[in-house]
Amino acid sequence: MCTHQPPCPSADSTDREAAQLAAYHPEQGWCLLCNGVVLFDDTGELLPNGQTIEPRRWAEAA
Repeated sequence: MCTHQPPCPSADSTDREAAQLAAYHPEQGWCLLCNGVVLFDDTGELLPNGQTIEPRRWAEAA
């Protein structure tokens, strides 16, 4: 659990990416937030419950 004051957003919150870093591994392309969310360099996410969030893709200009 997060011990920051004020507490970081929970893993099921819409602003979950605003949580503090707990571990940072840029050489491997991921970081762990204190709420248990794993963020990947491609903007994908792995939530503590095993749910995956697909990377956000930017639409190309037509």
